Amino acid sequence: MATRLTPDLCVIGAGSGGLSVAAAAAGFGVPVVLVERHRMGGDCLNTGCVPSKALLAAAKRAQAIRTAGTFGIAAGAPTVDFRAVMAHVRAVQAAIAPNDSEERFTALGVTVIRASARFVSAGVVAAGDVEIAARRFVIATGSKPALPPIAGLTDTPHLTTDTIWDLDVLPRHLAIIGGGPVGCELAQAFCRLGSAVTVLEAARPLAGHAADCADVAIAALRREGVVVRSPVDVAAVHRAADGVAIEIAENGGRVTLEASHLLVAAGRRPNVDCLGLDRAGIASSPRGIAVDAGLRTTNRRVYAIGDVIGGTMFTHAAGWQAGLVVRSALFRLPVTFDPDVIPRVTFTDPELAAVGLDEASARSRHRDVRVVRVPFSDNDRAQAERDTAGFLQVVMTARGRILGAAIVGRDAGEMIGAWSLAVARGANIRTFAALIAPYPTRAEIGRRAAFAFFAPRLTGRLAKGIIRALRWFG
Repeated sequence: MATRLTPDLCVIGAGSGGLSVAAAAAGFGVPVVLVERHRMGGDCLNTGCVPSKALLAAAKRAQAIRTAGTFGIAAGAPTVDFRAVMAHVRAVQAAIAPNDSEERFTALGVTVIRASARFVSAGVVAAGDVEIAARRFVIATGSKPALPPIAGLTDTPHLTTDTIWDLDVLPRHLAIIGGGPVGCELAQAFCRLGSAVTVLEAARPLAGHAADCADVAIAALRREGVVVRSPVDVAAVHRAADGVAIEIAENGGRVTLEASHLLVAAGRRPNVDCLGLDRAGIASSPRGIAVDAGLRTTNRRVYAIGDVIGGTMFTHAAGWQAGLVVRSALFRLPVTFDPDVIPRVTFTDPELAAVGLDEASARSRHRDVRVVRVPFSDNDRAQAERDTAGFLQVVMTARGRILGAAIVGRDAGEMIGAWSLAVARGANIRTFAALIAPYPTRAEIGRRAAFAFFAPRLTGRLAKGIIRALRWFG
């Protein structure tokens, strides 16, 4: 006979979103059951953010050796020990893993069940030999790599963004299907580590960012040796003597590209298989579980967060949604998830970051829009470090309310946080005019943007007339 548990909260999925909900609820003394069928930490720790950023860090060191001549230091070709690079990646994962471990959550008072979960009714989940009848449920099962319908793909050896971390030999030639954020990040990393890399993209590379921002990053990849081919259609793939052969439809013709390794980085799809959603009355589609603005599913007792609902598939989005669900499920407070306040970052070099509305979206929603752009070349710190590619662009209403911002350049991901807060709070650009940024830092660019917005007013006829009038008083 199955054991029956009756917690206040049952969380399905131990990725970043699910762990955040479980930890917060346990901190409030709420009985919580956490169900995970695979690895604690989810995609972020095991196959996503953490290993990719560790790999990018190693690749950045290799590139620094190549480009040291700019600073009067002898440059050269780096010697890369790929096994050691991957050992570094795994060491970083091991350092972070205790934060997401079963032991930690058990110590917090969470009941952790390592099994697959499925709804057997609207209010009961089965996990192994346990039945969980909770007051509220949170589905946070994440996503998995999407495999496009390419002829021969299933019969041809290939890597995904989940399995590439099992490599212990540097690919001679890595072909990547997909020119999105992950595809471009890994393309640059492997190129810097010594692989020949070809990116195959059906549309515009980095299409999630404004074209003028994406163009800066793609130009940098090409300068470093990454071959970016777009728009192209991959018609078929098959085994070849030295790896894989990829048939490409391009410019009205068809060519064959051979590579030692093939990586499929064509996006992700939500993990909704085998959850028994129909039995719980939970609506879903290939894009994910349907939720309202408060992150509730069509079953009012069940919430869903993170990649499983599609849309903004970011670790920090899942974390933010987790906080909203805790407020709603535990305190019965009204909450609304606004995707416009979620920053988006691609960690190429230069980085791309954006939050809120881009210019086109802003003009479709607002009658009068102002756009200010400040190039990194105007920043003294960027000049000192000989890293001036990129710019900050701010989109505002006519009165200066910040609607969105986009940054392409070094440390864009670090800089976008202030603009994310500004968008979320509906701040005015005058906030950045009052910013006292240390000199020399890239943060000064925000103040330059504010001055650029106000300059026409401050140097106009009215301002000059006031100054002339005040001269009469001494």
